[in-house]
Amino acid sequence: MSEPLHLARREHGLSRRQAVAAIGTACIFAPAAAEATPDTARRLLSELVKVAPKAGKVRIDIPEIAENGNSVPIAVAVDSPMTPTDHVRAIHIISERNPLPGVASFLLGPDNGKAEVHLRMRLAESQTVIAVAELSDGSAWVATREVKVTIGGCN
Repeated sequence: MSEPLHLARREHGLSRRQAVAAIGTACIFAPAAAEATPDTARRLLSELVKVAPKAGKVRIDIPEIAENGNSVPIAVAVDSPMTPTDHVRAIHIISERNPLPGVASFLLGPDNGKAEVHLRMRLAESQTVIAVAELSDGSAWVATREVKVTIGGCN
């Protein structure tokens, strides 16, 4: 005759009590979700660009008020002739308060013709958006824009 079903289950797996205890323990010791801060964004900026960026040359076109943070249009343009000796090598977009502050990085060269990128990005809440451009001469240029978000998009 076979054993009762409740005893057989315990031999081959976790009891309900053991499973609940394991899940509770995992929740207690699991790392908290990353919360981005302006300091996190500054650290990322210093990792991406090894020189101190200067203000100028970079323009950000983004709405001042984004009604829905799930899809915010942004355009970044850099004043550059885009010649083989004088061009933009990269454009980085950083958000100060998204869970992951690095929004996008674009590698460019003189063949791009224009130093300009367009995209839609998610914004978790009202925050500062940073765009930094690395040029072929080793310099870096930055621009920032404040955006008010009525409905966050990074939940």
